[in-house]
Amino acid sequence: MRLLVKNGHVLDPATGRNGNFDILVEDGKIRRVAPDIVVRVEKVLDAGGCYVMPGLIDMHVHLREPGFEKKETIFTGSRAAAKGGFTTVCAMPNTKPVTDNPYAVSDIVRQAERESIVHVLPVGAMTVGQRGEQVTDIEGMKAEGIVGVSEDGKSVMNADVCRQAMIRAAKADVLVMDHCEDKNLAGKGVLNAGARAIALEVEGISNAVEDVIVARDILLAKETGARLHLCHCSTKDSVLLTYLARQEGLPVTAEVCPHHFTLCDMDIQSADTNYKMNPPLRSPEDVEALKEGLKSGIIDVIATDHAPHTQEEKNLPLSEAPFGIVGLETALSLTWTELVLTGYLTPMEMVEKMSWNPAQILGIKKGTLKEGQMADITVFDPSIVYTIDKSKFASKGRNTPFDGREVQGQVRATVVKGKVVYFAK
Repeated sequence: MRLLVKNGHVLDPATGRNGNFDILVEDGKIRRVAPDIVVRVEKVLDAGGCYVMPGLIDMHVHLREPGFEKKETIFTGSRAAAKGGFTTVCAMPNTKPVTDNPYAVSDIVRQAERESIVHVLPVGAMTVGQRGEQVTDIEGMKAEGIVGVSEDGKSVMNADVCRQAMIRAAKADVLVMDHCEDKNLAGKGVLNAGARAIALEVEGISNAVEDVIVARDILLAKETGARLHLCHCSTKDSVLLTYLARQEGLPVTAEVCPHHFTLCDMDIQSADTNYKMNPPLRSPEDVEALKEGLKSGIIDVIATDHAPHTQEEKNLPLSEAPFGIVGLETALSLTWTELVLTGYLTPMEMVEKMSWNPAQILGIKKGTLKEGQMADITVFDPSIVYTIDKSKFASKGRNTPFDGREVQGQVRATVVKGKVVYFAK
């Protein structure tokens, strides 16, 4: 099977290509990148007026399977990913049962091979059952395919257990993907500690809830030699602490989600649970710090923390509804609208943070359109203006604060291993 992607503007950080090129794909791999390729092929994908990018990689996704199939499945989540331009997603381990052993990892890998139209890379739990007591078999899970370990949804609160997990992860050369939340400081917090939490009569979540664990785990990474990736950073001091870690030469990277650089707590006008996520929407000052962190390169990655829930769950009162929103199908448009059109990122820098940098951090051979590489490709039209409509999501989840929001830029096609898995009609 040969595919020709024609007339597109290629953006490839790995090669520096930033101009009009055609891409010839054969047997699932990129065979040639050059202007005006003329060759007989089975399929032509016209990318005129579009950017052609290495397939996007989302380091932080909740596919909810096994155990929470009412919220999402590997089947539906992969289709949401493809519609959003993502060709690879990292599936977090807080499923039921928890992904905390080699057998659970192999089950996810096999199911993804059967049902997913994108690459699914499992993330294993740091502790058995995510109970924070006993470190998992990280080496065994790596052998079955994990790309990292995480206690996502919570932190390992016992510092010694966290240290032991980092020692084992460092020995196995496995990335530690860190949800930073001091549960004792968080208490029963619902929204960012501030005026909106007070007005809506719910408990607040202070910045220190995140910052304390960020600082602790950077120090533990320094001691153990573990590669540390800070998930869904939301505070200005998370950016500062990441900067200081890098100044010391520590292997610390960080991600920000589109909702945290697009919205602040003052955007919450009512007890709408679609604005409830963890970490919460922070202050305007924090939002600006996150944007500047992305602009300066302190923050390496844009990830979604895609967290689908049922409508019944999100219909509960604000204090009782679960944390989390969906993000796979809106991330690229929000990034283009909020960061590129406003001058915080160039188009090439956007691709770095959504494809090349994630690949480098995960240590996978993706994130580039080099000849010989697997043909994972995203075609993105930067000119299309549209209104986000949650009723049209491929995800089971409809829990988004962006329903009805006008954005610019839309995915036109997604190619995985040389096969067109999504095409916008």
